[in-house]
Amino acid sequence: MTTDSPAVALRDIRFSYQKSAAPVLAIEKWQMQRSESVFLFGASGSGKTTLLNLLGGVTSPDAGIIELLGQPFSSLSSSKRDKFRAQHIGVVFQQFNLISYLTVAENIAVAAYFGKGADELAQRSADLVSKLQLPESVLHQKASNLSVGQQQRVAIARALINKPEILIVDEPTSALDASARDAFMELLMQISAESQCSLLFVSHDMGLAKYFSRQEDMRELNKALEVGA
Repeated sequence: MTTDSPAVALRDIRFSYQKSAAPVLAIEKWQMQRSESVFLFGASGSGKTTLLNLLGGVTSPDAGIIELLGQPFSSLSSSKRDKFRAQHIGVVFQQFNLISYLTVAENIAVAAYFGKGADELAQRSADLVSKLQLPESVLHQKASNLSVGQQQRVAIARALINKPEILIVDEPTSALDASARDAFMELLMQISAESQCSLLFVSHDMGLAKYFSRQEDMRELNKALEVGA
């Protein structure tokens, strides 16, 4: 895997949810460099979720090429995409998607790429919760007993457990007040910089743009919107 290629490269992407329907996503060319942090914004219906599904391998484009870390991600088989995602991509979901009846350690372990030994996994998990300013004891608590702020940080730990080169964060601050939002953002930017991963942060909240050196308007990227799709 070459290290001089972009983290993400899209070319001539087209995607429709139904055959013969107008595309809901059409991106001619877009790149995100390695270790770059990008703020992707846009209103509901601008194609943000569709793009994230394509980058995560949940769906495949009808046409075009998606390259991740120099690899032809969109043309891989489903099983190979799953393996690539587990090894190289971390995702923080809007609703966190923690399993309520599992402990924090078990939630993190669910996302750990197979092959990690128990000792390595336990140490990595402990290191992450420490960096995220959580007490080590939280590893033994059930996810249902955590505050919203703690759940957010656990979601980041889970996304980072495999040391991904690409971190995708989807609308994680929508339920927070301004002070909690700013504290979360400062911590996220710090830990993503330490991890040297490429950060794609998706939100409609323009107040978060200040944390990023690069901002992208989804409506400008998605050419399908120009024809009213």
